[in-house]
Amino acid sequence: MTSFYFPLGLAVVGMLFYHLAQKSIPRGINPFFATVIAYLVGIAVCAVCGFTFPGNKSFVSSVRESNWAVFVVGAAAACIEVGFLLAYRMGWKISVAAMATNVAVTLMLVPIGIIVFKDHLSVRNILGLVFCVLGLVLVVRE
Repeated sequence: MTSFYFPLGLAVVGMLFYHLAQKSIPRGINPFFATVIAYLVGIAVCAVCGFTFPGNKSFVSSVRESNWAVFVVGAAAACIEVGFLLAYRMGWKISVAAMATNVAVTLMLVPIGIIVFKDHLSVRNILGLVFCVLGLVLVVRE
């Protein structure tokens, strides 16, 4: 059971520190260079973990098996990084920006999940989405 929840816990801890750190990046730093520096640290962490993580695929083998999606993830991650950094510099509250973007993305992913990936939503899921939208409206409005 622990291993089932570990990836989500890791993502939650990562996002927590991500937003706290993003909000604390000095205003004078070029947002693109700040992102380059952050990615260099991320590359170093991933390289260490990649070589110590148990598996039978080498880095070269992984590069050969990569497809367009790996490159799009990199470009999308850069957009997320710079987008949040600029949003915080524009005055977005840390307590609102993450939730607003996550709910907005969820609302876009629901029809994509249903149409493209054949996901199925229960009545409980739909009710949860309704509450997310209501929450977003309440949080974003001043």
